[in-house]
Amino acid sequence: MNFEPSRKSAVERLEKFIENNLIEYSKLRNFDFGENKRTNISCLSPYITHGSLTETEIINKVLKKYSFVKCEKYIQEILWRIYWRGWLELRPNVWSDYLTDLNNLKPNFKNNQNYLNAINGKTNIECFNYWVDELKKQNYLHNHVRMWFASIWIFTLKLPWQLGAEFFMKYLYDGDSASNTLGWRWVAGIQTKGKNYVASEWNIKKFTNNKFNNIKLNENPIPIKDDRDYSVINKSFSNSALSNDKYLLIFDNNLSFEQSDFKNQLFKNVYFVFNGNETRQIKLDEKVINFKKSLIDSKIKDLKNKSLNCKMINIQDLKSINENLLALYPTIGENLDYINSNNLKNINFLFRKIDQHSWKYCNKGFFNFKNYIPKIVQEFI
Repeated sequence: MNFEPSRKSAVERLEKFIENNLIEYSKLRNFDFGENKRTNISCLSPYITHGSLTETEIINKVLKKYSFVKCEKYIQEILWRIYWRGWLELRPNVWSDYLTDLNNLKPNFKNNQNYLNAINGKTNIECFNYWVDELKKQNYLHNHVRMWFASIWIFTLKLPWQLGAEFFMKYLYDGDSASNTLGWRWVAGIQTKGKNYVASEWNIKKFTNNKFNNIKLNENPIPIKDDRDYSVINKSFSNSALSNDKYLLIFDNNLSFEQSDFKNQLFKNVYFVFNGNETRQIKLDEKVINFKKSLIDSKIKDLKNKSLNCKMINIQDLKSINENLLALYPTIGENLDYINSNNLKNINFLFRKIDQHSWKYCNKGFFNFKNYIPKIVQEFI
């Protein structure tokens, strides 16, 4: 696995997948053939998370090759991230409560041997240890593996899901506050209350082509209980007024500026905001931090070649900028937390049209959202 931190590499990977492998995606997507045999999936999530590729351009390219019916499953998977982000936007306390839970749990597990064995891949479960090693080396895991991993972490190793979600965020190139947090909640049985995901020996064997043997798991666990309810809030996703004399901020989830809804707008300057570990509540692996920084560096180089005035700044620099700023909305997570915790009221947000349109369908479960996918695709493709 090699994730070259550039938009050029992302586009090449997408086009190769569409041309050679997309047609069998629905049939083969759940198989994990190993880190060097990933042609059955697109492996684009590290680029989508950072906005190096947008969901609309991916779907656009897909539908130029195949009909919607032939690639419907893949399109649904591409739009999962928009759904998760929209779901969290409408229930922001899920994220803040997660961070509070995490901070309360960490001191109690700092020297817990079961936890230390898990994060160091020294459990008595061979496949789990293998995936820990793969995650740390590759900064990526197959989606099906992530489900197995989380289930084993929660129900067999009996560790808090919050610590597992932190572990993924630390190492994954595609770590996303919404997808990661809500995915772990779903496995635990608190996202859809009472409905947990349970990893089983037969399922792991089947979808890894019998790579692992003697997998002893808790296959009849009770879902985790969490009595907290999160009601949908009324939230406006209206854009602030555009102006040619404003500076534009771009965070690490919207790096494809030339594909954005605001690509033709004149800005005084464009600042790409780098958020290092100094300000993060969840500290990221050095390779993940470097991946983010390299993606920004590559994007600045691309845009400077197009004569756009842009540069990278550290997120702490935002406190010293006194002018009113426009920003491509960073979504709920560490970047937005920094803005809010430092009371930076001079920053006004611009929302992507696809988010504005799609997030109104995120007030219920994904199966409800799925019903609107043809409408979303028709609107933006």
